[in-house]
Amino acid sequence: MMTRMTLEHRDAVAIIERVRDRLEDRNQAAAVAVCDGHGELIAFLRTDGCRLPSIDVAMNKAFTAPRQRTPSKELGESAASGQFFVSNYGGLRYLGWGGGVPIVHDDEVIGAVGVSGLRQHEAIEYAELGASMVTEFAGTETT
Repeated sequence: MMTRMTLEHRDAVAIIERVRDRLEDRNQAAAVAVCDGHGELIAFLRTDGCRLPSIDVAMNKAFTAPRQRTPSKELGESAASGQFFVSNYGGLRYLGWGGGVPIVHDDEVIGAVGVSGLRQHEAIEYAELGASMVTEFAGTETT
């Protein structure tokens, strides 16, 4: 039997709150999705002023990162350079835009954060902020 760390709903909400606080401090609007290690949604936020298309984009960035075990931007760069090719990146929900960041603990991808509605470098920054919180969750393990 293997023991592995998993994100709980309260962890996902804490990530959402941290990103939301930073968005509010900067008076920015975005969609933020947190998913588990399979890419399935745990928590989601669309702030006031965020455009509707950002909803699906944030969720799909969060879906892509753990499924491919890499930031969504790197998947897109690999495809653009010809190093990686699968129709629609292997699934209709896969995206190659920056803003999907895996949450990694002990070399294992346990979830991801997807952010949309901002410039790519800002979406990446916010997603990395959320993903960096894994160190605060290190005591939560399930079998």
